[in-house]
Amino acid sequence: MKLDLKVPDISCGGCVNSIANAVKTLDANAIVQGNPTTKIVSVETQASETAIREAIAKIGFPAD
Repeated sequence: MKLDLKVPDISCGGCVNSIANAVKTLDANAIVQGNPTTKIVSVETQASETAIREAIAKIGFPAD
């Protein structure tokens, strides 16, 4: 499944890396790309959208 999430609190590549690490705890094969300018994080994963949203919110990056 591919998700495009609006994550207003990302501001740099480090933020995207933190999100990628959180997602990969749920799905080690996930592909995570983010753009701090547009505040969009794209995730290709087998994990559920709910689990992804919860994992990134837990590290301080709630998605709209």
